Amino acid sequence: MKRIRGWLGEKKTTFYLWLSLNSKVYRRFHDVIIPSGNGTTQIDHLLVSPYGLFIIETKNKKGWIFGSKGQKSWTQSHYGNNYSFQNPIRQSFRQKKIVSEFLGINESNIHTVIYFVGDCKFKTQLPDNVIKSRLGKYIKQFKDHVFSPEEIDRVVGEMDYYVSESSLTTKKHILSLRERHNSTTVCPQCGSKLVERIAKKGPNAGTKFLGCKNFPKCRFTRNT
Repeated sequence: MKRIRGWLGEKKTTFYLWLSLNSKVYRRFHDVIIPSGNGTTQIDHLLVSPYGLFIIETKNKKGWIFGSKGQKSWTQSHYGNNYSFQNPIRQSFRQKKIVSEFLGINESNIHTVIYFVGDCKFKTQLPDNVIKSRLGKYIKQFKDHVFSPEEIDRVVGEMDYYVSESSLTTKKHILSLRERHNSTTVCPQCGSKLVERIAKKGPNAGTKFLGCKNFPKCRFTRNT
């Protein structure tokens, strides 16, 4: 049921993009699995435009949404029941790094958008790139040209070729996720090394844990 709901959400987003954006200006790729040196990442929607690349992560959820940029997980409250889900900002952080490396694009020219398509309401202050309406309007606010026509043709050509030749499947992606999240040497969030640290304060002071070498940019931790 969860997978079907996610699929329906992605289809809604695909329709909104078709309705609100010029397909000649914003070239689109949907449901793409991209490899990296640390597993794979699944991109719901990738737009290539003169104004940069846009990675759109779709969330199809109802009810109240609670979260913040730094939290590991967010909460969905629906009819009195609470459900946790992965912080999509952290998710898009890794997607951005992988797309940057895969296509040879500077990260500053890649924009991430978290788009909620269900009947939900944000109950906490969320970053500007977390939205639940007017997806096209949000994307069109980026007006500075950062890619030449030649660069756009290169990226689109590489993506077209990759999509037509890729053998990666959802099943392989799920297996990759499991391996990545069980690793004790590589950060599943950003791909940097995990290093042993000691908590300096709080109730766990003196306790050893694994932390991302990329701290404070990435705040992933794991118990040893």
